Amino acid sequence: MPAIHPDALIFDVDGTLADTEEAHRTAFNLAFEQQGLGWKWSRADYRRLLTTTGGKERIARHIGTLDLTDAERAGLLARLPQIHAAKTRFYSAVVRDGAVPLRPGVARLLDEAGHAGCRLAIASTTTAINVDALLHATLGARALERFAVIACGDQVAAKKPAPDIYLLALEHLGVRADRAIAFEDSLNGLRAARAAGLWTVITPTFWTEDSDFADADLVLPQLGDAASPLPDEPGTRLRHRAWLGFDELCRLAGGEAHPADAALR
Repeated sequence: MPAIHPDALIFDVDGTLADTEEAHRTAFNLAFEQQGLGWKWSRADYRRLLTTTGGKERIARHIGTLDLTDAERAGLLARLPQIHAAKTRFYSAVVRDGAVPLRPGVARLLDEAGHAGCRLAIASTTTAINVDALLHATLGARALERFAVIACGDQVAAKKPAPDIYLLALEHLGVRADRAIAFEDSLNGLRAARAAGLWTVITPTFWTEDSDFADADLVLPQLGDAASPLPDEPGTRLRHRAWLGFDELCRLAGGEAHPADAALR
């Protein structure tokens, strides 16, 4: 099949645009301390909790594991918005300080797609405040203008792995699913994108690398660039360079797979 020129690239945020999860974990723990809760999530704790999508949902899941009376549990759940708001303030401060860079190749691919006339969108389960903070810190004051649509978790009833956030992004873009490509890092994100009918690229992180991504169309350790080339590329999944360029993305999404792909999927 020939290469296609997608009408839109749709990106998850946490873990995909940037490896934000350690900053999120730190912010949760700071909020727990500020709120006098006595909780502290380790990296192992947080890795398990990431199978639940959404910050408020993770806190609720944690509360559900505690040995509490019904009244104590109800009291903590009532405080959940306050706890999460404190966490968001801590996270935004960390991101604004520039402590969370974009992952290798992200800025390059955004530029290549934009120059090719491909629209960009966000489909994230995190809050709009978190998305704004990251984009401004990493892409500059006019970062939001680069994205035709920014769809965030609180805009839909069901979060990933439900496809709702991707369906919302596609609706606002006015683009069919077969004319867009999704970028994700997690199994819940992959399930959401695939349920929406999207061709999906996965770039795992430490937090998600043990997941089964067999249903993804392309799995790479990162997007890569000249300063951070992908190991064993070109020649394994990619044909032209040691990073995923927009031209090769179009070729792969069009079905012109590398002969080795079948053995790697």
